[in-house]
Amino acid sequence: MKNLLFATLVLLFTASGCALKPTNKHDVFTERAQLPQEEAVHARNSLEWWYFTGQLKDKKTGETFGVEYVFFHFNLNGKKDWQMVNFALTDPKTQQFRYDYKVEQSAGLLPATLPLQLAMQKKDQRWTLSGQEGHYQMQARMTNNPGHAIDLRTTPAKPILLHGGTGYENYGDVAKAGYYSYPRLATTGTLEVDGKTHEVEGELWYDRQWNCNSVTNKGIGWDWFSIQLDEPREEIMAYHLYDKTSGRAIDGGSHFGPEGQNTHLAADDFDLETTAWWTSPETGRKYPAKWHLTIPSQGYDLTIEPLVPNQELVLRLFAGIKLPYWEGMCRVTGTHHGRPVTGHSYVEITNRKEVKVKLPDAPTTSTAAGVAP
Repeated sequence: MKNLLFATLVLLFTASGCALKPTNKHDVFTERAQLPQEEAVHARNSLEWWYFTGQLKDKKTGETFGVEYVFFHFNLNGKKDWQMVNFALTDPKTQQFRYDYKVEQSAGLLPATLPLQLAMQKKDQRWTLSGQEGHYQMQARMTNNPGHAIDLRTTPAKPILLHGGTGYENYGDVAKAGYYSYPRLATTGTLEVDGKTHEVEGELWYDRQWNCNSVTNKGIGWDWFSIQLDEPREEIMAYHLYDKTSGRAIDGGSHFGPEGQNTHLAADDFDLETTAWWTSPETGRKYPAKWHLTIPSQGYDLTIEPLVPNQELVLRLFAGIKLPYWEGMCRVTGTHHGRPVTGHSYVEITNRKEVKVKLPDAPTTSTAAGVAP
């Protein structure tokens, strides 16, 4: 779930003097996600997204790259639609992380039609997402980090996963959001990294969420995990929501079996422990950098660790306002019922406090760079 990041974005709009008050009066809740129409834009939705993350491999060299590509749609006052695109590429071999983004008000209300036809223009580049029900096409080229691009196509490799069993996830008394995933999308196409084109294949994880403006508390933080295990071919979604003021935590998630068995994970079903930390040289924020995850009912004892420590994004939304968060590719190792297991993961970490430490002067060149202010 990525709503904390962009609920914070909503707060920043208000703080910047835009006189836009968030509203969720146009959000639509049903007893069960209505497919395929939930794939389409929800009219005047408070906050929703179409979110792709995962690891793709060069067919010839075996080099692996991390991909994040997401379209956001939100409406703060029930009248004007906004869109945002985030796009990031990770190269573990060179320890480089590059990203780009744009946020803007739409010319009008987005159409609630299928198949999807989402697009944004940044400078001379057009970022697009089209398709539905696991069959997608996406194209984008970074403008502030030239030489980085994607041109990808997907098809479902496993059935759809309805979180919460109904396509609605309850986050305690904090929020209830529509949420389903395609946890394995067979993906082919090309990546361009540092000006070199790679023909790639692999499996992306796709998240679809809506009605997500319920969480607007700046004291709320969020750690979110998607895990794709190699053998058995099972998937895990887990989250750790916490209130930095009260210390209260809400944990939950889903386990998806090899034949599509959907098991809700309550807080008592798993244990998630941070075992290492990383401090950003740019923002001074301290992020978790290694985790130990156990799910006794499913026989899992796993370690999750970033392949590149610095996968921090710093979104410069307005003059003087920055929104840092961490999201990146990780490796998974451990055991399943005592037998060795490996896999891939993407992790998102939001709303971390700045650590008051003296940081070294920023280098003139970096192995992890984003976009210019």
